Amino acid sequence: MALGAIGAAIGCTIAGQAAIGAMMEVNSGYGRFVGLSALPSSMSIYGIVVMFILNRPVLPINAGALFGLGVLSGLAFLLAAIYQGLCCASAISGSKSKPEIFGLALAPAAIVEGFAVFAFVFALVAAGGIPSK
Repeated sequence: MALGAIGAAIGCTIAGQAAIGAMMEVNSGYGRFVGLSALPSSMSIYGIVVMFILNRPVLPINAGALFGLGVLSGLAFLLAAIYQGLCCASAISGSKSKPEIFGLALAPAAIVEGFAVFAFVFALVAAGGIPSK
């Protein structure tokens, strides 16, 4: 959860800085810039859900699997949030000058979100195979 939250904070910061820069140069469209800059925050939600799924007694038989799954999924969320923030910053910057490409400019950020969803689903499925007793 912590790695996903750290990544979300970094990603939102990167995209938020681009949004503020764009708002200084345009006279409308502020809401979509702010909304897009919040997109990386979804990685914290994925991290919270994985944390709850992995919340079980730590035993010698499952300690390695719990640690590995938690760290690896957290790293996936961390990196996805940072790179999604960069994609959002580029989308904001591009749509500032050319507002008609806003929808298309979201595609790279959505693709990065897809990889995070893959990691999230993998973590959920793999957690089901970790013994709890």
